[in-house]
Amino acid sequence: MDVQALIHEQVTGNPVVLYMKGTPQFPQCGFSARAVQILKACGVNDFYSVNVLENPEIRAGIKDYANWPTIPQLFIKGEFIGGSDIMTEMYQAGELQQLLAGLADAA
Repeated sequence: MDVQALIHEQVTGNPVVLYMKGTPQFPQCGFSARAVQILKACGVNDFYSVNVLENPEIRAGIKDYANWPTIPQLFIKGEFIGGSDIMTEMYQAGELQQLLAGLADAA
């Protein structure tokens, strides 16, 4: 399967998807760790995560897919939200909680 098609399938097939370095249990960078903490603070403990360190094709492909240069990347209901800085700003403004409302246990 083409990497772009695989990413599209992951993003559209799961309500909350986080492309990150490492895993939610063992993040491999501070930005990925912050992204996981924010999701958990929003009540989303179970979400689909992709460890880009395990797959160089996805690591490069996700940057093209979202047209965003950095990891982590958050998608909610197939829509690209942003990286950890945008997640932090949205969380502080209460916007991320609204987007995730009702998805906490759906992932």
